[in-house]
Amino acid sequence: MTTAPTRVDLVGQARALRDLVRTEAAESERLRTLSPPVVEAMWDCGLMTAFNPAAAGGVDPSFAEMIETWIEMAWQDGSFGWTGIANLPASFAAASYLPDEGFAEVFTANNNRVTMGGQFAPNGQGLVVDGGYRLTGSWNFGSGTGHSEYVAAGFIPMESGEIRWISDGVPELMVALLPRAEVDFTDGWHVQGLKGTGSYDYNVADVFVPAYRAFRLFSREPVRGTSAAGRMGMMPVTAAGHAAWALGVAKSMLDDVQELAATKFRMSDMAALASRPTFQKDLAHHVAAWRAARLLVLDAFGSVEAAVEAGQELTPTMRADMRIAAVYTTDVARACAEWAHLAAGTTAIREGSRLERGFRDIYTGTQHAFISEKVAIDSAQVWLGVMDDHFSL
Repeated sequence: MTTAPTRVDLVGQARALRDLVRTEAAESERLRTLSPPVVEAMWDCGLMTAFNPAAAGGVDPSFAEMIETWIEMAWQDGSFGWTGIANLPASFAAASYLPDEGFAEVFTANNNRVTMGGQFAPNGQGLVVDGGYRLTGSWNFGSGTGHSEYVAAGFIPMESGEIRWISDGVPELMVALLPRAEVDFTDGWHVQGLKGTGSYDYNVADVFVPAYRAFRLFSREPVRGTSAAGRMGMMPVTAAGHAAWALGVAKSMLDDVQELAATKFRMSDMAALASRPTFQKDLAHHVAAWRAARLLVLDAFGSVEAAVEAGQELTPTMRADMRIAAVYTTDVARACAEWAHLAAGTTAIREGSRLERGFRDIYTGTQHAFISEKVAIDSAQVWLGVMDDHFSL
């Protein structure tokens, strides 16, 4: 029986795993997916279900709780944090938006002990048939699928050879939940960083998916759950996750180089790194930048959350605000990590050190399309009135 953590203890539940995650980080990289002891610990402490609605064993957390928990997880290890922003939102979305019959099959029948991963991008086509869809497609970078019982797969419904549309220029995009046994994994996860995330490639061919085991990608009408996050949809939750992840990895590198500075002597330099004015100035700058970026994220997501909780409509400008905050914060975090790696000198290039792993992870995670410059441009165009909205924000 999984025990859900209390609302006030989400970060504490994650923090309690620090020693285990540090010990298992190299093994997770070797396995190319989170090691079994880490996965089991996430279940034991309730973290795996924590972001779910209460009906699915969660605590309906606020954005601040989610963000601070993700920062803590990514601070411990980039792969651990990345799996957190994959598995936890996937389960949150399924538990929030699945029809009752699908929820009963996926969650209730399994006593809510269900891990989910995968890719929500619509890389499949679902032929509309009686009772559901015949799904075919291929998906890359299915984060967290190494240990997932159900695999998420985004798709476009096709009816009589045509795309279904929600409104003018907005296609209907769906997410199917597939039992692991129905998915063909082709792996492909041989990468520079985030090696321990089990982000496998996978495909299916003409697999039947009942309509009750699918939901709309951009849904903001939760079937269950009381948090504002459910009424804000997957895009803000995913954006908050990316921002928090980047902050966590960058913070780990800033902390580690600050600790190293007292004992680090560069070749031909008689003074410790900590005593060098240039290091002191740069440390102050990057720590301040990190703190400012964290506050931006908490403000951007928190203020919109408060407005939605008060009954206000989630506007395109609000959604753009959150997406730009995530892109900007990722840029700041990457700059902090790059400086920490450079300041640490040869210590940061030794395999197995947190600095070395963090550097690989940050430059892998920040390649994600979700926090690309295209997102910032689309968001700014909403700000400027160049376009009224963009459905993917």
